[in-house]
Amino acid sequence: MNTSLTLPDGRRLAFGTAPLLMGVVNVTPDSFSDGGLFADPAIAVAHGLKLAQQGADIVDIGGESTRPGHERLDAQAELARVLPVVAGIAAASPVPISIDTYKAEVAEAALKAGAALVNDVWGCQREPAIAGVAARFGAPMVLMHNRDSVDAGLDILAEVLRFLEKSIGIAVAAGVPREQIVVDPGIGFGKTPEQNLALIEKLDRLPQALGCAVLLGASRKSTLGLVTGKTIPAERLAATLAAHLYGMMRGAAIIRAHDIDEHVDALKIWAAIRRTA
Repeated sequence: MNTSLTLPDGRRLAFGTAPLLMGVVNVTPDSFSDGGLFADPAIAVAHGLKLAQQGADIVDIGGESTRPGHERLDAQAELARVLPVVAGIAAASPVPISIDTYKAEVAEAALKAGAALVNDVWGCQREPAIAGVAARFGAPMVLMHNRDSVDAGLDILAEVLRFLEKSIGIAVAAGVPREQIVVDPGIGFGKTPEQNLALIEKLDRLPQALGCAVLLGASRKSTLGLVTGKTIPAERLAATLAAHLYGMMRGAAIIRAHDIDEHVDALKIWAAIRRTA
């Protein structure tokens, strides 16, 4: 399994004993998690810099909501949202920036503006050309499993593995080295709550089967709200930490989260306990 990622500028992100933290910046007016708090570019830049200061190893910028029933954007509208934020953070901080998009045009423009990774929520299967963009820039890719509809009868682990193997094949054929690929089971995307929880419990099966590091992003997801009764996403911090800590025990190499400060503390305790073993 890959033990690090090489960024376009030659820097390396190493997977150590504790996972890397990817901080979320949603530059959308209809985000499920924060209700558009960071739709203003200046506010989004300030928030991204705050996440980096708190300890985020990567800042992930997305301009199109992926919540159920979200509004689809064309590339130009998405670029108008994300490019000022990518450029603003890149100018003020060395923190690696990830562009959260499935559009090749958006990925290319963001990489030119200072992004260093591509996080594709459709795993190169909506716009396969995005893989060639990442390859040309030497950018690592996060490939996520996704579905347009929920099927409670699916063997969800088998479905995720099939999908991600296809995604990896598309990326590798386009020139992205397998060691530059991270896979994401897509918690909350086209799955029942039971399937989401089962994927976290079986997370270690992904690197075993696919040979790629795994990203886990359960932050504030609706499944956590169903289990805890917390209807407001921002009130799901404790549930998020529990899900992510469990996923870390199952081998997550990157944790994607909204609340970085609290995750830094949780990882410090987790690492301190592991050092006594």
